[in-house]
Amino acid sequence: MGKRVARNLYSPKDEVVLSHYGEILRQLVVERGGNGERLLEGTGIRPAVLSNAEGRLSYQQFSSLIRNALRETHEPALGVFFGQRLNPMTHGVLGQAVMTASTIQQALEIVVKYYKTRFSAITLNFRVEGNFAVLQLDEHINFGELKPFIVEMLFVSIIEGALVLFGPRLTEGGMTHLSYPQPDYVEHYRPFFRDQMEFEQPLNQLRFSAQFLQLPMAMANPVARQLAERECEEQLRELQDKESLVAQVRQMLENSEDRIPSMDEIADSLCVTPRTLRRQLQSFDTSYQDLLTEVLCQRAQHLLLSTNHTVEEIASQLGYQDPSNFGRAFRRWTGLSPSEFRQRG
Repeated sequence: MGKRVARNLYSPKDEVVLSHYGEILRQLVVERGGNGERLLEGTGIRPAVLSNAEGRLSYQQFSSLIRNALRETHEPALGVFFGQRLNPMTHGVLGQAVMTASTIQQALEIVVKYYKTRFSAITLNFRVEGNFAVLQLDEHINFGELKPFIVEMLFVSIIEGALVLFGPRLTEGGMTHLSYPQPDYVEHYRPFFRDQMEFEQPLNQLRFSAQFLQLPMAMANPVARQLAERECEEQLRELQDKESLVAQVRQMLENSEDRIPSMDEIADSLCVTPRTLRRQLQSFDTSYQDLLTEVLCQRAQHLLLSTNHTVEEIASQLGYQDPSNFGRAFRRWTGLSPSEFRQRG
C-alpha cells in the first residue's frame, strides 16, 4: 500500500479541537516551569476560551499553542506527556460512552465513530486484519513538523486509557507503526509502545491481538452508554452540519477562476436567501467574508511561491485594483508584505 498523505479536508482556520485540551496543555506547561501567559502569545486565544467546556480552537491556534509549549518547556517528548493527561474522563461524554461499553471492540467502535467531535483534523479507522486489530490515524491537515507531537498525543492517550482499564495485557504482542523517523527521545515511547515500534511506515497504526476484542469492560452499563452515545450523536450531527455548509461555501469560492461569486450568488446556488446563509454561517462562528479572506490568502500565498508573477499582477488576479490595498491586506493576514513572504518562501 502506498503512503497516504493528508487529504487537506480542513483549513488551518477551521475549528477542529476542543479548547479544553488546550487548557490541559497549558496546565502541563506551567507544571513544567513554563510561563502560561507566554504560552498564549501569538495564538489569538483568549484565556477565557480555554476554560470554556464548549469552546473550540482552530488548528492554526492549536498548532501555535503546541509550538509555544515546546519552546516554553524545551521538552521534545511533550506530546507523550500530554497524551498521558488525556485520560478517558477528559473526553467528556465520549469517555463515558467508551468506559461503559460492553466489550473492547464496542469501545473502539465508539472511539472511531465520535472522535472527530473532539479533534476533527483526524479520522480514526478500525478494522481486523488476520490476527490483528488495527486502529489507524488518518490526518486531514498536513501536520508537518508537528506530526510526532500530534500522533504521540493521540496514540499515548488511547494506550493510557487501555492501561488504566485493562493493564498491560492489551499491548502484549502488539505493534505500533509510525510514519515519521525515530525521534531522539524514543525511550519515552517504551512504557507505552514497548519495543514493538516501526518508524517511517506508510501509515500511523496501533496493532494489537484481535483475541482481546471481546474482553468485557469492567464498567459496562448499557443504559449509561446509550445516554452518552445519544449526546455524542448530537454533537456529531452539529459538526457534520457545519462541515457541510462551510465546505460548500468554501468550495464555491475556491473553484471560482475568473470572478469570485458574491454572497448573494452563493446563497442563490444553495437555494437560500442571503439573510438565511448569513445567519447559518454566523451560527458556526464564521461568515462569507471570513471564508473569502481565507481563500484569498491561500491563493495569494500559492501564486507568490509558485509563479513569477509580479505582486501587481497577483493583486489584479485576486480582484484588487490597487496593489497597495492588496499589500495591506496580505500583511494583515500573514504579518508580512507579499515581497517578504516570497523571499522567505
